[in-house]
Amino acid sequence: MRQDTQEATLNGATLESEKTSMMRQPVAVWATALACVFAFMGIGLVDPILPAIAENLDAGASEVSLLFTSYFAVTAVMMLVTGAVSSRIGGKKTLLSGLALIVIFAGLAGTSNSVGELVGYRAGWGLGNALFVATALAVIVSVASGGRAVAIILYEAALGLGMAAGPLLGAALGSLNWRGPFFGTAALMLIALVVLLFKLPATPPPAEKTSLSAPLKALRHRGLFGVSFSALFYNFGFFTVLAYTPFILGFGEIGIGAVFFGWGCCLAVFSVFIAPLIQNRIGAANTTMTTLVGLLLIYVLLGVFHDTTPVVVALVVISGALLGINNTMYTEMAMSVSDAPQPVASAGYNFVRWMGGVIAPFTATKLGEGVGVSVPYYVAAVVAVLAVIVMLASRNHVEAHGPEAV
Repeated sequence: MRQDTQEATLNGATLESEKTSMMRQPVAVWATALACVFAFMGIGLVDPILPAIAENLDAGASEVSLLFTSYFAVTAVMMLVTGAVSSRIGGKKTLLSGLALIVIFAGLAGTSNSVGELVGYRAGWGLGNALFVATALAVIVSVASGGRAVAIILYEAALGLGMAAGPLLGAALGSLNWRGPFFGTAALMLIALVVLLFKLPATPPPAEKTSLSAPLKALRHRGLFGVSFSALFYNFGFFTVLAYTPFILGFGEIGIGAVFFGWGCCLAVFSVFIAPLIQNRIGAANTTMTTLVGLLLIYVLLGVFHDTTPVVVALVVISGALLGINNTMYTEMAMSVSDAPQPVASAGYNFVRWMGGVIAPFTATKLGEGVGVSVPYYVAAVVAVLAVIVMLASRNHVEAHGPEAV
């Protein structure tokens, strides 16, 4: 009895210590996290204005979906390069370079007069995003107090807040003019650039340079390979909801923004507060697979009730909760399942998983246009099954070397 009491006291003290350390972070951590919020706004920012872009630039849904495709294609490929760049010029310079590129190309996107121009500028935006996002996680992990788990939660909180605020900002500015969200993002990222320029301490390059092939070599590890490809299939569903659903809601900018603001709020809350609780009870791999099954059911229901707007809205918001849980789980597993340095593991993992964002938007909108409105959701459900199968095959590696084993 006495031993149980002591263990309970120790566990309580540990939890209290983690809460304290999460809030007491260096200014550099909060500055980087704020910049992450602005960066992730760029993903959901275009959601409320997708129909408006299609209308103003005389384009179809699948053409407009290429805004996601070009953005994530460049982001994914450049993930293989970010480690080599960062190891030669240092994390701070890499972050600032990424932010500068986002400012430039987000501003240029607002001047576009055709979908082709806009897609091209989003590709440049993706380049800046890759340099920033891949390095930001490694910087937060290295600078934050409280360990890797606390740093990842802070990063996921920033991701969730950005994904929630993006549609809201996009709706507010997009209701005035569809170009407004792009100029707004450029202004916010310029603020982040200035803040980090002065608040983020210099991060000299490491003694050992990272090779261009290091992220691909890291993927030879069976655990990291499995987690990454399961995340690719998971992200297919994620971006089917994000990129395709605005076209079937039948709402204006404000309505779409409100729906995805609710979705993003669930994403943020569940990634930060609920994911760790479930993980502590059943483990990261089991949490991921359970949540994937829940998402599979949601995709099927979206397909069945695609023409019942209140049901679609409810399902989209609920999906945000499950997606938030899995965002945290996949990131934690990827950062701990292999013996690769964290920046290298992050680069390899992100290269694979962002391919889901490359494939899903165009595939979903094309299927919706040419085959049937409900088909993209049924395809997402099938792909979610693949994510479960791959995760199941990787569970032993995750349980032996993943977050719970660290």
